[in-house]
Amino acid sequence: MSKISRQPDSISRRDFLKAVAAGSCATLLAACTDRFSANPVVSIVKIKNSDIQAAVEEAIQLLGGIERVAANKDIIMLKPNLVQDTSDCTTNPEVVFALASLMQKAGKEVWIGEGSAGASGYITGPTCYLQDTGRLIDMQQAVFDRLGYTELADNLGVPLVNLHTGPMVDVAVPGGLAYQELTIHRSLTEIDMLCSVPMMKTHDRAMVTLGMKNLIGLYPGETYGSIRSSIHDHAAAAGSEGIAFEIIDMVRAIGDRFGLVVIDGSMAMEGNGPTAGLLVDMDVIIAGTNPLATDMVAASVMGFEPDEVPHFVMAGSVGMQPTNLGEIEIRGESISSVERKFKRPEMNPWFEEINTYEECL
Repeated sequence: MSKISRQPDSISRRDFLKAVAAGSCATLLAACTDRFSANPVVSIVKIKNSDIQAAVEEAIQLLGGIERVAANKDIIMLKPNLVQDTSDCTTNPEVVFALASLMQKAGKEVWIGEGSAGASGYITGPTCYLQDTGRLIDMQQAVFDRLGYTELADNLGVPLVNLHTGPMVDVAVPGGLAYQELTIHRSLTEIDMLCSVPMMKTHDRAMVTLGMKNLIGLYPGETYGSIRSSIHDHAAAAGSEGIAFEIIDMVRAIGDRFGLVVIDGSMAMEGNGPTAGLLVDMDVIIAGTNPLATDMVAASVMGFEPDEVPHFVMAGSVGMQPTNLGEIEIRGESISSVERKFKRPEMNPWFEEINTYEECL
């Protein structure tokens, strides 16, 4: 995977003057308002007639279109939530296909990356702390194969990146809560933008698992264990509630490259997610370039108040924006037109099981 040279994110003086000369207000708006807007934009789109691709395209268009969302971004990694090898609790590949196709049409190079928690026949009992490279390679390939992502990647001509193994680099965590430095796959430093594509779900440790929580899959198993058991041990000892520290630390480690969240609500999960909950037919796509804002809107659609979600509370306490729903501009459907009160998970804090935790999935 070669690195492509990039252009700066901000609009240049030359482009500014050209846009003014052409009277192109739309060009200026696309270049200037999104990243620096006081009110982040989040789109909500209903999936109609089972047409997921149309819904994804509309959700991106409501944000200003792919040219605006991915302006000056050459290499984009799509990070689905493939927690294990069953379709009931993982991102619908149709959503990833729609996004990848849209980005390729815009001339972007697309990669798909994941470090799954486990797979049938690979992760059980005390192997929660598995760090064996060969087994992690086989496990991740099994997940890609069983969920149709290998075929999808072949059809698109894009690489699948196993984030558990391979070349690693150490990166600083600005204002780290549990870590001051993290080890991540080198590819995550070579991309121009990371797009988190989670399935809409509840979570028995985080309350909800959406765009930000999905970044737990960036912790490499080779370093931290197959289900990131060692990071949860470490963060719990540091006082993390609802695995908030480890979520916020990875979000900060990725930094500005974390530029898009597209939430797959074609099917959702309530109750004891992320794998043992009940499926809910939601037929919705939610998207935004501000990860916290996008997750707050999605959680509200699920019937959660922001202060119910530990990592939202922690994000606010360390200065992340927005701090409330009133600061978010919602386009497309309203929250009230698609909301459903999800059954709450039976919260199961990690720190209560540090010494006894065996059944990881």
